[in-house]
Amino acid sequence: MTAARRAFAVALLAWGCASGLALARPEPGRHAAEFCVATLPKPASCGRVQAELGKNGLLRFRIDDVRYTLQLHSSQLDVVVMHNVVQIDEFTANSDWRGETLTFLDVDRNSRYEIRFAPAAKR
Repeated sequence: MTAARRAFAVALLAWGCASGLALARPEPGRHAAEFCVATLPKPASCGRVQAELGKNGLLRFRIDDVRYTLQLHSSQLDVVVMHNVVQIDEFTANSDWRGETLTFLDVDRNSRYEIRFAPAAKR
């Protein structure tokens, strides 16, 4: 194998791995998910949610009468938390997709959040 072909194969493999990671991010629509919150250094507390992911990057889900609305950007998100009609929190945080899991931190509250979308086969 020539050096040029080897370089092309490595580039193709890297592109395939990167696109495979991108494909793990959930498609817009309704999804079964698990929402986890950890107030560091305590372990996370998790519960099931139905998450609605819009084409415009808007992610919504509800836990009892508390509604979370997240506006996703490339590496950040805006979070608004509502209790019925009263806004109880709002913040902007850095975010990261790890496969089908969205993670972000609320630095002011020393809290870590994860939204773990169910694998595509289980949706």
